[in-house]
Amino acid sequence: MSLFDTINTDIKTAMLAKEATRLEALRAVKSALLLAKTEKGGSDELSPEVELKALQKLVKQRRESAEIYVQQNRPDLAEVETLQANVIEAYLPKQLSETEITAILKEIIAQVGASSAAEMGKVMGVATKQLAGKADGKVVSQLVRQLLS
Repeated sequence: MSLFDTINTDIKTAMLAKEATRLEALRAVKSALLLAKTEKGGSDELSPEVELKALQKLVKQRRESAEIYVQQNRPDLAEVETLQANVIEAYLPKQLSETEITAILKEIIAQVGASSAAEMGKVMGVATKQLAGKADGKVVSQLVRQLLS
Protein backbone atom coordinates (compact mmCIF):
# COMPACT_ATOMS: atom_id res chain seq x y z
CA MET A 1 0.00 0.00 0.00
CA SER A 2 1.48 3.36 -1.05
CA LEU A 3 1.77 6.33 1.27
CA PHE A 4 -0.96 8.12 -0.67
CA ASP A 5 -3.39 5.21 -0.13
CA THR A 6 -2.45 5.01 3.54
CA ILE A 7 -3.14 8.74 3.97
CA ASN A 8 -6.54 8.40 2.25
CA THR A 9 -7.49 5.52 4.53
CA ASP A 10 -6.35 7.44 7.61
CA ILE A 11 -8.35 10.50 6.48
CA LYS A 12 -11.50 8.39 6.41
CA THR A 13 -10.69 6.98 9.85
CA ALA A 14 -10.07 10.47 11.27
CA MET A 15 -13.35 11.71 9.78
CA LEU A 16 -15.29 8.88 11.40
CA ALA A 17 -13.55 9.45 14.73
CA LYS A 18 -14.13 13.22 14.44
CA GLU A 19 -10.46 14.02 15.10
CA ALA A 20 -10.24 17.55 13.69
CA THR A 21 -6.53 18.24 14.23
CA ARG A 22 -5.47 14.87 12.83
CA LEU A 23 -7.82 15.30 9.87
CA GLU A 24 -6.43 18.75 9.07
CA ALA A 25 -2.84 17.45 9.16
CA LEU A 26 -3.67 14.46 6.95
CA ARG A 27 -5.44 16.68 4.44
CA ALA A 28 -2.33 18.88 4.28
CA VAL A 29 -0.24 15.77 3.56
CA LYS A 30 -2.64 14.65 0.85
CA SER A 31 -2.54 18.13 -0.69
CA ALA A 32 1.26 18.21 -0.66
CA LEU A 33 1.44 14.76 -2.26
CA LEU A 34 -1.05 15.75 -4.95
CA LEU A 35 0.96 18.90 -5.70
CA ALA A 36 4.17 16.88 -5.92
CA LYS A 37 2.44 14.39 -8.20
CA THR A 38 1.33 17.05 -10.69
CA GLU A 39 4.50 19.12 -10.42
CA LYS A 40 6.67 19.25 -13.55
CA GLY A 41 4.35 16.90 -15.45
CA GLY A 42 4.90 14.26 -12.78
CA SER A 43 4.06 10.61 -13.20
CA ASP A 44 1.21 8.72 -11.58
CA GLU A 45 3.39 7.37 -8.77
CA LEU A 46 5.67 9.37 -6.51
CA SER A 47 9.07 8.03 -5.58
CA PRO A 48 9.61 7.41 -1.87
CA GLU A 49 12.25 10.18 -1.86
CA VAL A 50 9.74 12.76 -3.13
CA GLU A 51 7.15 11.63 -0.58
CA LEU A 52 9.74 11.83 2.17
CA LYS A 53 10.82 15.36 1.18
CA ALA A 54 7.19 16.54 1.06
CA LEU A 55 6.49 15.17 4.55
CA GLN A 56 9.71 16.62 5.96
CA LYS A 57 8.84 20.01 4.50
CA LEU A 58 5.40 19.93 6.13
CA VAL A 59 6.84 18.97 9.52
CA LYS A 60 9.47 21.69 9.29
CA GLN A 61 6.82 24.30 8.41
CA ARG A 62 4.66 23.25 11.36
CA ARG A 63 7.60 23.33 13.80
CA GLU A 64 8.71 26.78 12.61
CA SER A 65 5.15 28.12 12.84
CA ALA A 66 4.79 26.75 16.36
CA GLU A 67 8.05 28.42 17.34
CA ILE A 68 6.85 31.77 15.99
CA TYR A 69 3.52 31.41 17.80
CA VAL A 70 5.34 30.73 21.07
CA GLN A 71 7.50 33.84 20.57
CA GLN A 72 4.35 35.88 19.96
CA ASN A 73 2.73 34.50 23.11
CA ARG A 74 0.07 32.45 21.28
CA PRO A 75 0.33 29.00 22.92
CA ASP A 76 -3.12 28.02 21.62
CA LEU A 77 -1.97 28.26 17.99
CA ALA A 78 1.44 26.76 18.78
CA GLU A 79 -0.24 23.69 20.28
CA VAL A 80 -2.26 23.08 17.10
CA GLU A 81 0.85 23.33 14.92
CA THR A 82 2.81 20.99 17.20
CA LEU A 83 0.02 18.41 17.22
CA GLN A 84 -0.16 18.50 13.41
CA ALA A 85 3.62 18.13 13.15
CA ASN A 86 3.45 15.07 15.42
CA VAL A 87 0.72 13.51 13.25
CA ILE A 88 2.77 14.04 10.08
CA GLU A 89 5.98 12.78 11.74
CA ALA A 90 4.31 9.43 12.34
CA TYR A 91 4.59 8.78 8.59
CA LEU A 92 8.32 9.57 8.48
CA PRO A 93 11.05 7.00 9.17
CA LYS A 94 12.56 7.03 12.66
CA GLN A 95 15.15 9.79 13.08
CA LEU A 96 18.68 8.84 14.14
CA SER A 97 20.04 9.95 17.50
CA GLU A 98 22.97 12.36 17.75
CA THR A 99 25.33 9.53 18.73
CA GLU A 100 24.31 7.48 15.69
CA ILE A 101 24.71 10.52 13.41
CA THR A 102 28.13 11.31 14.92
CA ALA A 103 29.33 7.74 14.29
CA ILE A 104 28.21 7.89 10.65
CA LEU A 105 29.79 11.35 10.20
CA LYS A 106 33.13 10.12 11.58
CA GLU A 107 33.09 7.35 8.95
CA ILE A 108 32.26 9.86 6.21
CA ILE A 109 35.03 12.23 7.34
CA ALA A 110 37.55 9.36 7.28
CA GLN A 111 36.25 8.22 3.88
CA VAL A 112 36.47 11.72 2.34
CA GLY A 113 39.74 12.52 4.10
CA ALA A 114 38.58 15.87 5.45
CA SER A 115 40.67 17.40 8.20
CA SER A 116 39.63 21.05 8.51
CA ALA A 117 36.48 23.16 8.54
CA ALA A 118 37.36 24.34 5.02
CA GLU A 119 36.47 20.85 3.75
CA MET A 120 33.02 20.88 5.33
CA GLY A 121 31.34 21.02 1.91
CA LYS A 122 32.83 17.67 0.89
CA VAL A 123 31.57 16.00 4.05
CA MET A 124 28.13 17.64 3.88
CA GLY A 125 27.66 16.53 0.27
CA VAL A 126 28.14 12.87 1.17
CA ALA A 127 26.35 13.17 4.52
CA THR A 128 23.21 14.74 3.06
CA LYS A 129 22.81 11.90 0.60
CA GLN A 130 23.55 9.19 3.12
CA LEU A 131 21.40 10.64 5.94
CA ALA A 132 18.48 11.88 3.80
CA GLY A 133 15.26 11.46 5.75
CA LYS A 134 17.05 9.97 8.73
CA ALA A 135 18.42 13.15 10.29
CA ASP A 136 17.71 16.88 10.33
CA GLY A 137 20.09 18.90 8.15
CA LYS A 138 20.74 21.49 10.86
CA VAL A 139 21.83 18.80 13.33
CA VAL A 140 24.09 17.18 10.73
CA SER A 141 25.65 20.55 9.88
CA GLN A 142 26.30 21.36 13.55
CA LEU A 143 27.90 17.98 14.20
CA VAL A 144 30.11 18.22 11.10
CA ARG A 145 31.31 21.65 12.27
CA GLN A 146 32.10 20.26 15.73
CA LEU A 147 33.95 17.24 14.34
CA LEU A 148 36.04 19.27 11.89
CA SER A 149 37.03 22.03 14.32
